[in-house]
Amino acid sequence: MLNKTIEISGAGPAGLAAALAVVKTGRAACVYERRDDVGKRFHGDFQGLENWTADIDVLEELGSMGIEAGFEHTPFREVTCFSPDGVPHEFRSEKPLFYLIRRGSEAGCLDTALKQQALDAGVEIRFGETLHRLPKGGIVTQGPRRADAIAAGYLFETDMADAAYAVISDQLAPKGYAYLLVCKGRGTLASCMFDDFHNERLYLEKCVEFFTEKVGVSMNNPRRFGGGGNFSLPRTARKGDILYAGESAGFQDPLFGFGIRWALISGAEAGRALADDDPASYEKVWKQRLRAFHQTAATNRWFYDRLGNRGYAAAIRNFQKGGDIRTWMQGAYAPRLWKRAWYHTVASRRYKPLLQVHEDCDCTWCRCKRHMKAADESAGI
Repeated sequence: MLNKTIEISGAGPAGLAAALAVVKTGRAACVYERRDDVGKRFHGDFQGLENWTADIDVLEELGSMGIEAGFEHTPFREVTCFSPDGVPHEFRSEKPLFYLIRRGSEAGCLDTALKQQALDAGVEIRFGETLHRLPKGGIVTQGPRRADAIAAGYLFETDMADAAYAVISDQLAPKGYAYLLVCKGRGTLASCMFDDFHNERLYLEKCVEFFTEKVGVSMNNPRRFGGGGNFSLPRTARKGDILYAGESAGFQDPLFGFGIRWALISGAEAGRALADDDPASYEKVWKQRLRAFHQTAATNRWFYDRLGNRGYAAAIRNFQKGGDIRTWMQGAYAPRLWKRAWYHTVASRRYKPLLQVHEDCDCTWCRCKRHMKAADESAGI
């Protein structure tokens, strides 16, 4: 079994991280991607690679897994956050709070850099091909299958100085946040909402008006973009010799949607487990590394959903003046016994797991007629 090629369905960050982990052990990896290139869900939009859920710097952690930081990344230590009443608050950290990266198929994007690293390492990538079954086992990294949160925004060119802005207001982003990220002449402005999706256009235009008034945003050649993500902690991410990683497994931050780090970690661990012919070890690893953080973030999300504009404003005002925002975020995301208990008692009801594991099925996502009705009912479809 150890000499067979490991098949991976999906060439997103999780899939390519898995492939890199496989070839690092001397095994062969083949990635199947239904689109004609990597990053086709994105258009060069900025995203944040969070750097607060662990003491170790995220780039150092990725390096320890064999993932090179060959993509463009800019450390951000300052964020201006507006409360619902439009008052700005400056938050700073000694170490990078996050690294600003771009997603898409352009040069310099995370997806493109991972693809090139994988190809250089000997990974085979088959574009325009879709895997629906993995009879010999493999790894599924096909991205989200439900939108629990969406982002609607604009990409543009600008002469503004590099900066990161956020605003917390249900009038701009219901139960979420709006953001404006500017770096090296490029900008991304978006509303990240967790409710009332059908009014996304209205909220986005309100965001444009807000940032125009508050910081004088200038958008040259604006292009619309959108995306979504799902947050559903699985009971298991293994189906025999088939392992699930990234958003296919539901590994995503339920509080603010920072999921790239989790995708890369889960992908690399899945690849290592299959390469070692020990798929059972993946269950132990992801539960040790990711489960408690997901449960904590889901509990945080439960309380955040109930704050409203008054609660948002109070939370921002109560942040210690001169405090380190990375340290504060690290504490907010740190697993706590009471948060785990709250998750199991209350918060877990919010996001039901989509991944349904049937031991007699080798579908990448179960399409067996005998299982589909039960899966749909479980997902509330």
